[in-house]
Amino acid sequence: MLLGCIGDDFTGSSDLANTLTREGMRCVQYVGVPEGPADSQVEAGVVALKSRSVPADQAVALSLQALAWLRAQGCTQFLFKYCSTFDSTDAGNIGPVAEALADALEASQVIVCPAFPATGRSVYQGHLFVGDRLLSESGMQNHPLTPMTDPDLRRVLDRQSKGSVGHLPFAVVAEGPEAIRTRLEAEQAKGHRLIVADAVRDEDLRMLGQAAAELPLITGGSGIALGLPENFRVRGELAASAEPWHGQAGRAAALSGSCSQATRGQVAEHARVQPALRLDADEVMAGRTSAEEVAEWILAQEGLPLAYSSADPDAVLAAQQRHGGAAVAAAFEALFAEVARRLVAGGVTRLITAGGETSGAVVEGLALTELAIGPEIAPGVPAIRAGETLTLALKSGNFGAPDFFARAAAVLEATP
Repeated sequence: MLLGCIGDDFTGSSDLANTLTREGMRCVQYVGVPEGPADSQVEAGVVALKSRSVPADQAVALSLQALAWLRAQGCTQFLFKYCSTFDSTDAGNIGPVAEALADALEASQVIVCPAFPATGRSVYQGHLFVGDRLLSESGMQNHPLTPMTDPDLRRVLDRQSKGSVGHLPFAVVAEGPEAIRTRLEAEQAKGHRLIVADAVRDEDLRMLGQAAAELPLITGGSGIALGLPENFRVRGELAASAEPWHGQAGRAAALSGSCSQATRGQVAEHARVQPALRLDADEVMAGRTSAEEVAEWILAQEGLPLAYSSADPDAVLAAQQRHGGAAVAAAFEALFAEVARRLVAGGVTRLITAGGETSGAVVEGLALTELAIGPEIAPGVPAIRAGETLTLALKSGNFGAPDFFARAAAVLEATP
């Protein structure tokens, strides 16, 4: 294994694995830290953790465990992957995990870049944009678990981290790898170890990747990985081809727990033409909606049935105030995990999930351990195979076109 990656949730890890696969690396996504060694043919390993919303000390401990396993597989470079909307509260996890990994790897220059131009995420003057809006005006300020109200990544990181935060401006990135390396050295000389890098184009990310060829640690969204495989390729370390993908026929179903604007639009679009069941927080918390009932409803439907808890921010906030935010989240995660188990047992072979926490709950509920990466469904969302008879699409809330659920079901079934 050459490149070792640590993801802070399951959908983001799939997003990263998708990028690395498209760029020519033999990549496997692992669910949690594996107990045994990796297959010797794997060139990039992505350890998917459920660490985005846990306390920072727990996230650090999990990440260091993943790092130890990846180092034992022979990795020579490491990537800490977080969301392209930098999901993290002031008490949370990106800064502490990045610093802990840097300490363990003795890394003195650590790029921080969540940019993902294909989905509209860009970093300019240290500020994160979603499309033409600052992060704090994009809808992410209403996220139920990690509301993002400050678009300046330097300030966000500074509040989370022990060290000071530097900046790699767009004008320098545009000059290319040599200018980037020179600026990184200058930022290190100022005492900055975490260095926020501007990027607005895929070309910028590729140049950052080329400049980072000798850095032990890089952090960012999946876009920051665009330029990394080429570094291994020019050294003659990559195999010529990846494993072929084959789709999966059979029944399909969808589960959505994301409350993002994009997912709410996808749910509304899907419900116009396919069976859709809304899951009410009060009913779930009162025990009047059970996983058995939800699974039975889905299995009784034709087409591509969807069960969803996605709701607008006001409704989510009201439910959290009545029952407690952590309690609501835990109840829905447990519900979706059990529904997924019942669906697979009932013959579902194509399962689509929306939302990082929902996807994590489903993957854990199904006790999956290794995920093979297939063709791209939408930017940041690959088709995934989990064993001989189950394919998955694990979608981050903000990703995908309005017809995402139907498109995902089709890609999961098709064989190129």
